[in-house]
Amino acid sequence: MSDIPGKKKALGRGLSALLESPETEVHAREIATDYIGSVTQLKIDQIESNPFQPRTHFNEDELAELALSIQQQGIIQPITVRKLGHEKYQLIAGERRLKAARLSGLDSIPAFVRIANDEQMLEMALVENIQREELNPLEIAISFQRLIEECKLRQDELCQKVGKDRTTVSNYIRLLKLPSEIQVALRDELIMMGHARAIINVESEKDQLLLLQTILLKKLSVRQVEELVRSLQSGKKISAKDPVPSLPAKYEEAKTALQAKIQSRVDIRVNRKGAGSIAISFNNEEEFNRIVSKL
Repeated sequence: MSDIPGKKKALGRGLSALLESPETEVHAREIATDYIGSVTQLKIDQIESNPFQPRTHFNEDELAELALSIQQQGIIQPITVRKLGHEKYQLIAGERRLKAARLSGLDSIPAFVRIANDEQMLEMALVENIQREELNPLEIAISFQRLIEECKLRQDELCQKVGKDRTTVSNYIRLLKLPSEIQVALRDELIMMGHARAIINVESEKDQLLLLQTILLKKLSVRQVEELVRSLQSGKKISAKDPVPSLPAKYEEAKTALQAKIQSRVDIRVNRKGAGSIAISFNNEEEFNRIVSKL
């Protein structure tokens, strides 16, 4: 696969070329206007996309929903841009809002205008998206790696900027060591971060890919994958044809009853000692509130 997101892509001309370009170099005297550092209304056709955008995928249905909301409610939160020159701006943060605003047919959008060079712009775009939790796990991993390599941040500086502890940052960066097929599955939300973290503890790439195949075929939970990984590490061979470990009947019945009551997916995990957990899935705040009210 040539377009695997785990492989770090070059930034086009590169940071050094952009920094040396007269098209992107804006001196303080050129941008000493009343709206620097404030929110102003800008024409959408004057705003360029962010060349350092860390997000690699935008859900078309979600963009359409946001566009409809914008038509009804307007833009609630301004985007952030930097000024490049006369009536020319470049997006720093808010690409999803900008795309949806274009879809909704707006001519202008509220924007917070600030000064930034290209390296600062990359850092702000990455940090803003990470802190807003708009990225999938693989995009976060790539963003962490870019902040370290291209913004020359030490890992402790990175942890401070993004508000994550060192273990969390390390766990994300380790995802980039996984085979491309697993990275794509994570990017496309076919597996979760927990699945990927379990798989990465397996040394053999062949076994890692077999685990991926088994997860997708049998829709395994994270706990089930962790059990398979422990089996592999103890020397047992696994096969996608092996039966999926099942819950005792009383737990399966309780799971079915709960799902019917709250109309949402329920995952029950139980260990050999009888301890476990009940996990209820929801897709948005509205669904969360609905589930809580039923409970």
